[in-house]
Amino acid sequence: MLTVDVLHLHRIDPARNMARFYRLSSTPSLFGDICLVREWGRIGRPGRMRIDLYAGKEAATAARTKLERAKRRRGYRDAAIGE
Repeated sequence: MLTVDVLHLHRIDPARNMARFYRLSSTPSLFGDICLVREWGRIGRPGRMRIDLYAGKEAATAARTKLERAKRRRGYRDAAIGE
């Protein structure tokens, strides 16, 4: 069964002309491991992407949690619906 788990974060500060997004998604790959896909960049522009492979769900979940915490410490918040 294919399931995709997505987290979409924004960091917006008009005083600094900052409008950034960070997206984390995880899904099983064709070879049985877990793909953790990171996308980031300026809102409204094409961003960058990085894909990391993990052998098990536990390792992928731990990496995702670590990345999410780091981004939230830097000021990223959940994206509002419709953004």
